[in-house]
Amino acid sequence: MISRGAVSSVLSAPRLLVIAPHGSYRTSAFMQAARAMGVDVLLASEGKHSVISDYAEGLHINFRRPEEALQHILLAASQRPFAAILGTDDSTTLLAAAASQRLGLAHNDPRSVELTQRKDLARVCLASGRVPVPEHRRLDLQSEIKPQIADFNFPAVVKPVALSGSRGVIRVDNIEALVTACRRIDLILQGEQQLSADSRRFVLLEEYIPGSEVAVEGLLVNGALQLLTIFDKPEPLEGPFFEETYYISPSRLALAVQDELRLTIQTACQAYGLMEGPVHAECRINEKGIWILEVAARTIGGMCGRLLSLGIGQSLESLVIQHGLGLPVEIKTQQPAVGVLMIPIPRSGVFKRVEGILKAQRIKGIDEVNIQMPSGHPIQTLPEGSSYLGFIFAQAETPTEVEAALREAHACLNIVIDPLLPVSIQAQ
Repeated sequence: MISRGAVSSVLSAPRLLVIAPHGSYRTSAFMQAARAMGVDVLLASEGKHSVISDYAEGLHINFRRPEEALQHILLAASQRPFAAILGTDDSTTLLAAAASQRLGLAHNDPRSVELTQRKDLARVCLASGRVPVPEHRRLDLQSEIKPQIADFNFPAVVKPVALSGSRGVIRVDNIEALVTACRRIDLILQGEQQLSADSRRFVLLEEYIPGSEVAVEGLLVNGALQLLTIFDKPEPLEGPFFEETYYISPSRLALAVQDELRLTIQTACQAYGLMEGPVHAECRINEKGIWILEVAARTIGGMCGRLLSLGIGQSLESLVIQHGLGLPVEIKTQQPAVGVLMIPIPRSGVFKRVEGILKAQRIKGIDEVNIQMPSGHPIQTLPEGSSYLGFIFAQAETPTEVEAALREAHACLNIVIDPLLPVSIQAQ
């Protein structure tokens, strides 16, 4: 039986709505952070029949019917108001923005959020906002490719306009490779029925940007960007596919370059019209300056947000919740160097097991080896694949030591993958 005091405490706590797709990597971290802060949190998702209680007992909405989903949220708010609404993933941030706008909560304009989710529209927006962008062109997959690319410079990168996580992103060095890549991307997009017709029809072609790559986590407060951390990506990402692997923090970039990086991302956010909440940016750096690859109005994916907890003793999710609730956000100075390896998938097939985990965990500096993929699960490499085998976390005194520990731990692992046998149909 729940006591009156407990009920009173829950009712007096600020109420947070977290909107997340079922099975999102980010959901658990947001729910745990909210509860640790004494926040009354409700999860909105499609997980009505989930075995996970937060999904099963939460607010059930249909993401494919956004107006209907919005009305469900507004009804729930009329019964008991929300102090903040957060979307965890690209598929939910637009709905969170629309609901927050209707309820008068801190939010980004939904049109601004939509820009961050369409790479073709984002390029046009950045160019108009005087943010450096590579030569680019939108291609129609339903038309012949060659006539659409007259005088385009190679090498180039072709990518879907609305997928994330490097999925479908392919470097092409000539017209023939581009035509082949477009066919491959078209097959990927045919299976993405949750995307709009335009997002399945068009791809973005842009000039390849050489240089080093970084990821940046930030927080917008009334339009001003606060940097949370910069992740170096020491593994060269030159194609033909662009699998994420090592993230190391703090950055080894010169402070002047870090300042320029912040200013460039700030300008990009202003061009989009983003004003509030988390920002995840991917950038390339070369002798010509800082180049925005993408800016998303959400936190980093996977389990990588955990690096902030290791580095500054504050979880990324708790900082985002504090800001959403209108509380002051004080970012602590990072102490140890930290890093993660998103364990790459060496080949497609049926995942069986990972050998050498205990040996990897004994490496100095290794915090954890976390295998996410269940045994017997089919896996695919990029550009078709969309998941990781797992993560290796490390911390040490310097970024160089962190990187060395991650590389040594990865070398300990033997990933066993069986071939995916074709299904044969025998005549009866």
